[in-house]
Amino acid sequence: MKVLLVADLHYDLRKFDWVVGAADLVDVVVMAGDHMELASMVERSAQATVALKYFRRIADKGPLIVSSGNHDLDDVDAHGERTADWLNSIRVRGIPTDGDSWLCEDTLFTICAWWDGEVSRKAIADQFARDAEVRPKRWVWVYHGPPDDSPTSWGGGKSFGDPVLNEWIEQYRPDLILSGHVHQSPFVPKGSWADRISDTWIFNAGHQIGPIPAHVALDLDGDAPRAYWLSLTGAQWAALDAPLDRPLERLTEPPAWLEPVIDLARRTMMG
Repeated sequence: MKVLLVADLHYDLRKFDWVVGAADLVDVVVMAGDHMELASMVERSAQATVALKYFRRIADKGPLIVSSGNHDLDDVDAHGERTADWLNSIRVRGIPTDGDSWLCEDTLFTICAWWDGEVSRKAIADQFARDAEVRPKRWVWVYHGPPDDSPTSWGGGKSFGDPVLNEWIEQYRPDLILSGHVHQSPFVPKGSWADRISDTWIFNAGHQIGPIPAHVALDLDGDAPRAYWLSLTGAQWAALDAPLDRPLERLTEPPAWLEPVIDLARRTMMG
């Protein structure tokens, strides 16, 4: 299974266009929150309409998973907690989103909302408890915020991670967490796009300027699973079946399946 992780597109339609093109080149696309942009001059309802159209275009190419981030909250529920209510409409098109669980082959994806209070946090805790009962060979969490005190949540001066997630990692030890939220992490000293806490790998591709989102491509097939990070600053990779050693290795010989993704980025940059 080849998985593409992007997050924090923040209503940059050039980046959405790139994901549409890349969706043909992988088995599953994961968009881990902050599809909208709070500071945009475009009204939130209009942003949601456009983003939903892009989700449908991507899902027409293959499986898509979408979670919410803090920029995506557009409503307040009965408990006074903010929610990304607009995302509920994609579920009818078979796109898993906040609160859903999706089994693909031997991998279970648990898709988490951006929690805004005790009620929504408990809903995620209940979701993890349910999925732990049916955990297959591989368990993946899609969770917008990375854990606290991790290179994937390091902003250059402090950590911007979610300490509650650290507690859940210790309790359940999922195999992978696909996140975003902290834009600078892969680009600043002491930060990174990848981390490992006990048995759990955490990924955050970060946010970069231009028409191509920084992205993580995961190869979960076979006995040698790999993760690849591609950005304007270069590319790195990590072996998921080995301990995490830093510095992470620079990618000099991409696998054949990843070449079309790299070529798409190259052609997009050339206009």
